[in-house]
Amino acid sequence: MNDSLPPCPECSSEYTYEMGALLVCPECAHEWAASAESDTDADAPTAAIKDAVGNVLADGDTVTVVKDLKIKGSSTVIKVGTKVRGIRLVNGVGDHDIDCKVDGVGPMQLKSSVVKKI
Repeated sequence: MNDSLPPCPECSSEYTYEMGALLVCPECAHEWAASAESDTDADAPTAAIKDAVGNVLADGDTVTVVKDLKIKGSSTVIKVGTKVRGIRLVNGVGDHDIDCKVDGVGPMQLKSSVVKKI
């Protein structure tokens, strides 16, 4: 087959072929966009994630919460000024892009728009 086409991401078959804008695997019938082949890590964010004031965030940063956050399904609140250490940037549910552990609350995901880098 054509050596320039990538193998199937599902079954690693080398017999992929083009069908319009898609690449197709004849062995497992998986179809994917040709531009998707450059995605090597699905958990890595694609653009720079910025906090509420425009600072670029990175893994391991320490941030503070800039507004009171009600925790869904609980009566507890994360207060303004709460420090969150060792954040991890992820592609979370919806627009939640920070994975962290908040002292006294536990592990959760936060939006970058409600934190400020220290």
